[in-house]
Amino acid sequence: MPRENTSHDKTWDLPGDAEEPPELLRDLDRRNAFQLMIGGIPHSHVDLDDPTHLEYEYVRQIAHMVDLAAAERAPLRVLHLGGGGLTLPRYIAVTRPGSGQQVVEIDGKLLDFVRQELPLPRNARVRLRCGDARDLLGRVPEGAFDMTVTDVYAAARVPGHLTSSEYVGLSKRALRPDGVHAANLADGDGTGLSFTRTQIANARHHFAHVALLADPGILRGRKFGNVVLLASDAPLPIQGLVRRAASDPFPCRVLHGEELTAFQGGAKPVSDAESKPSPAPPPDAF
Repeated sequence: MPRENTSHDKTWDLPGDAEEPPELLRDLDRRNAFQLMIGGIPHSHVDLDDPTHLEYEYVRQIAHMVDLAAAERAPLRVLHLGGGGLTLPRYIAVTRPGSGQQVVEIDGKLLDFVRQELPLPRNARVRLRCGDARDLLGRVPEGAFDMTVTDVYAAARVPGHLTSSEYVGLSKRALRPDGVHAANLADGDGTGLSFTRTQIANARHHFAHVALLADPGILRGRKFGNVVLLASDAPLPIQGLVRRAASDPFPCRVLHGEELTAFQGGAKPVSDAESKPSPAPPPDAF
């Protein structure tokens, strides 16, 4: 989980229907880095001096896939569903110059806040769009993207309309034939990981290759936290992911193939009619 910061630096007075304004906490260990908080919950960590510094484990795990998705520094077309502090778009803009990226964020006031207080790198080709992730995902051109990244949370839970098989099908429609669907999920600590198992089933219903990256403690149900789901019709770079996961400051496991099948167990895809939000985090999660 993100480390706690204690120095309050900036706040934003948001009129209208915003329940709680976003807040930036200065990272005392880095000269020009901040943690974005919304409703007391950490949403993003941004280093304005070094966008390649990724503080959160799950962001680094998705970035491993970004690094392996194409030749070094080759541009990608990426659709980010969920904006936050735009940490991953910044990383891609710097490591893969010329990439065309779109970010969909439902909270327009948050987008305005981030534009002003956490400006994007120069020459970043990132288009920011305000709207519901699923609605806009269903309206993008077919086969337009190399990668979709779903990282949407409301009150620390993935909304139910983004956890169904139909949603994953919309993501596949937006991807090129060898494109990658990536999703940041949350589960563990007494939940039985049933939510994660159904998300694996959803992905396998649409894609030929699926992998899961997670802290071993989460997979054993001993702690609550983020897990990253990757899916593609092209073979995933499993060995590269394993090497990067093992060398991470907080090493994680990469489940795939028969091991992932065993982990999924009897879980089946869930339809829109059955889908639910991700489990609520325990009170002490943050």
